[in-house]
Amino acid sequence: MSKDGASIPDEEWERFLKEAEAGTAGAPEEPSARARMVARQLREQSGQPEGWRTYRPARRRRRTGWTVVGLLAAVGLLVVALAPGRVVGWFGDGSSTKAPPTAEAPGQQPTMEEPFRGSPAARWGDGAAGIHLPGARATGWMSQEQVAQALARSRDFLTGSSLDPGVLRGEHPSKAIALINPRQHDVQDYLAAAFRTPSRENDPLLLFSRFAEAKVRLVGNVVKTRGRITYREGARGALEVTADVTYVYPVVRAATGSDEVARTIVRREIVMSWDNPAKVDIEPGTFSLVSYKADTTNGGCNTFTGYFTPAFRAERAATGLQDGPEVDPYDRSTPMDARMREARQGECGTATRS
Repeated sequence: MSKDGASIPDEEWERFLKEAEAGTAGAPEEPSARARMVARQLREQSGQPEGWRTYRPARRRRRTGWTVVGLLAAVGLLVVALAPGRVVGWFGDGSSTKAPPTAEAPGQQPTMEEPFRGSPAARWGDGAAGIHLPGARATGWMSQEQVAQALARSRDFLTGSSLDPGVLRGEHPSKAIALINPRQHDVQDYLAAAFRTPSRENDPLLLFSRFAEAKVRLVGNVVKTRGRITYREGARGALEVTADVTYVYPVVRAATGSDEVARTIVRREIVMSWDNPAKVDIEPGTFSLVSYKADTTNGGCNTFTGYFTPAFRAERAATGLQDGPEVDPYDRSTPMDARMREARQGECGTATRS
């Protein structure tokens, strides 16, 4: 985050990385103006999470403080009639969060054939392809080859926790959990409680995406994603990896013949520490959790079942408008820390689009 609170956009970040990684012999040594700007912003970043190496429990942010009920185009006219001006940019491309109010746009509702219609996610990557993986360089106690392996395993965790078809159907995320340090006892206690008796304090959805198969099912085989993995040297020479990724899940009711598509949108920031086993009590090949945060749209408001509970047209009509702050779930320009600070604890917000 820069001094004025703005975050580096994903596109700017990716262009910068490509420039930095594409250096060849004879190339000019003076970086471009854009590269200098991005590098300056990176140097000005502050407020990094405290590491597990301090042996304090990993920080967990409650989903309830920032769970957002998504509004679909199907009720656009009703919402405009009840609260003119609250419906903002439902069908925009995500480039601006200040779009003028709009009513229902014919032909833009998601369908079984086009579940991402009317959403910026239609142009995002499919699954792991939408998660930018940086080039590896020797960092801390790890060689370049070890860093590349740790980055790949970090993405494996994201795939196993948020993209695996079985996990999305409600199965236990065994492969993803196997990558978490089994000797990080507070996290292991949290995981055990979260799947045994989900609650406000122990919510598995902070780390894992799961839907109750008896109630809803995914539309098609594609989950749209946008995000990136970054890394730096952490405490005691550890490789500290940060993943900031947004996932978009299209779903329908499980009942035979259901064809009304809703979308659940989840942005997660997860910080993983790949530690030196010679200095830290860790199982080789696993990472310790430093922090994890989740920002969920249309996944359930103050519900703690261990599964996302997306609302469809009838539920939204019965619930009515939310009184919490308005949020664009596709806006990735705001850092997660700032996004969490903007939320009012215990309240559900109102999504400007789904």
